[in-house]
Amino acid sequence: MDLVDVFKKKKIGDKVEIEGWIRNNRDQKEFGFIDFSDGTCFNSLQLVYDNKLSNFDEVCHYHVGSSIIARGKLVKSNGKQAMELKIEEIELVGDAPADYPIQAKRHTMEFLRSVSYMRGRTRTFQAVFRVRSVAAFAIHDYFQKNNYLYAMTPLITGTDCEGSNQMFKVSTFDFNDIPVDKDGKVDFSKDLFSKQVYITGSGQLHGEAMAMSFKKIYTFGPTFRTENSNTKVHANEFWMIEPEIAFCDLNGLMDIEEDMLKYVVSYVLEHCSDEINFFDSFVEKGLREKLEKLVKSEFVRITHKEAIDLLKKSKKKFEFEPSYDEDLAKEHEKYITEHFNGPVFIKDWPKDIKAWYMKVNEDGKTCAAVDLEVPGAGEIMGGSEREIDLKVLDKRIKEKNVKKESIEWFLNLRRFGGCYHSGFGLGFERLLMYLTGMENIRDVIPFPRTPGNCDY
Repeated sequence: MDLVDVFKKKKIGDKVEIEGWIRNNRDQKEFGFIDFSDGTCFNSLQLVYDNKLSNFDEVCHYHVGSSIIARGKLVKSNGKQAMELKIEEIELVGDAPADYPIQAKRHTMEFLRSVSYMRGRTRTFQAVFRVRSVAAFAIHDYFQKNNYLYAMTPLITGTDCEGSNQMFKVSTFDFNDIPVDKDGKVDFSKDLFSKQVYITGSGQLHGEAMAMSFKKIYTFGPTFRTENSNTKVHANEFWMIEPEIAFCDLNGLMDIEEDMLKYVVSYVLEHCSDEINFFDSFVEKGLREKLEKLVKSEFVRITHKEAIDLLKKSKKKFEFEPSYDEDLAKEHEKYITEHFNGPVFIKDWPKDIKAWYMKVNEDGKTCAAVDLEVPGAGEIMGGSEREIDLKVLDKRIKEKNVKKESIEWFLNLRRFGGCYHSGFGLGFERLLMYLTGMENIRDVIPFPRTPGNCDY
């Protein structure tokens, strides 16, 4: 029986059989205690055994990390838990050596990353990956309840969305014998797809195509970037949520972003209460209050110009001077969210620092883009209304040096019954860091892929 069902469905006096792993084994002369977990819920169960067991001496020497099957009766506990299991039979399924890496003590995050294939056995990562699972379900639940189609866009693409310099290249060539043409350049005609292709950095363009048929779609899957960055918030493989909505302008998009984020946070608060309490106690003090406050907040909406005006009028000495033509620094985001004491949408950004596909506003200087800034995390979502004017798009493509031939199909979406539409991207791991208080993106991904790190 799963441990989660023991806690939900069983009562004192019931007999159960459970399978799982030993977190700790404290043996004494005539009895002992096993801290037991099977991974189906955050809480563990104490197993009690005594010298009446036929294999008592053997059980006393069961190592931490070993897998077991235990049978017995649930009895009232004298400790913090409401009940514990009085063992009647126990068998060792898989032994663990004495040097098992996840001993019953506090480990550093750096050490646990070095054995990431085992860190799910710890309470911290039991909580992290449970929240990851529940948050993923909440995202699907939100969009499915609101009539969105789940669009599974390709991971291999010939389309240049985020810039080919940021995308992994895909090839079947033998790297020790790459064919070249008469000009000495790589002959992609001999590759599997007969041209250079990439692992996607975004499903957005394909998502727009789907939205032109299904009105409201969302993607939720892995994306990849080659950025050689070792910060706490960057990874080379991560998951993205990218909704695309036809007949939706920028104001409608902000409504959806706010509604969706509040839904997911509320869902996690309800379904991962034990995990949130754990994070609140041991990872980020005040986490629960922060999340509950977000759900109740009215998100402020200001323009990029208004944000810069606010920063300049503050008279605060920033490390990076606020500029009407540039992006916001982390210190700027922090000041703005603290000033408004809650989440803030910043819209109408300088078009020259934003992507080519974002709608250019009537002033010709800004575009209908929006970033959502939240207290304690900074930017958590980025989106825009999409440009539908082919003349403007053609100019923007040239300005950004995008290969037009690779997106001709995308431009046809504007020719064949196009409409105004909008979409946003939400980095799943950034959201998880906000939900759990974990400071490093490597600690919300089961097997992180970062520069110099592609183990397991």
